[in-house]
Amino acid sequence: MFAPVARVYCCPKVSLMDVLSVPTILHNAAVLTIIIAFAGYLITIIGARMLNQHRDKLELVNKRLNEFYGPLYVASEAGNIAYRSLLKRQGKSVSEPILDSELKEWILWMNTIFMPLNDIREKIIIEKAYLVVEEQMPQCLLDFVTHVVGYKAVMAKWAEGDFTERRSTIGWPPEFDIYVKKSYAALKAEQTDLLHSSAWRLWNRFCGKHPNGVSNKARPIAVNPGEQFRDLSPRS
Repeated sequence: MFAPVARVYCCPKVSLMDVLSVPTILHNAAVLTIIIAFAGYLITIIGARMLNQHRDKLELVNKRLNEFYGPLYVASEAGNIAYRSLLKRQGKSVSEPILDSELKEWILWMNTIFMPLNDIREKIIIEKAYLVVEEQMPQCLLDFVTHVVGYKAVMAKWAEGDFTERRSTIGWPPEFDIYVKKSYAALKAEQTDLLHSSAWRLWNRFCGKHPNGVSNKARPIAVNPGEQFRDLSPRS
């Protein structure tokens, strides 16, 4: 009998030339291309999503400033300036008590200045309440609306010749002006941060837009301030 012969298997030798062969290089290049393309796709998707979130946040901040807190702030500042002017004119530090000698002027200022500004703010709070930053309506805004409603009742009596009440039965909320001023300042700071974000500026430059989201082609041409308002000056 013959003894079994052991079979020895040897791995085929791979030469450097085989590794550097054209088919192998092409295969590796194709795999690498696919990997790079997929990575680029993921980066594009993630970047687009982040920029969309950034854009949506900026739009919300702009809307809150333009339609709610901005008008509230301007009307409140105008009202405060007018109120201080009236007190200075009367030589007083506070409006109360309203003397008989001051009543005619007080009614004039209420009808022509204070109540129109109150009506503007009341309308904004009621119709644009969805733009409030907080989850719940701030109490100072509710107190302001009830203060204005109280004045409407008083002024209705004035129209009938009854001047026994000279101020709203619901007092002015001192927190109102503080809230409006702080909220406006906070939103302006947030708007500035969003507009000066590096990623946002690069995106708008790539898309040919100004940082505020307006196309560069649609940007107004800068003019001399005197020329810009020349047509608004009164004519003889």
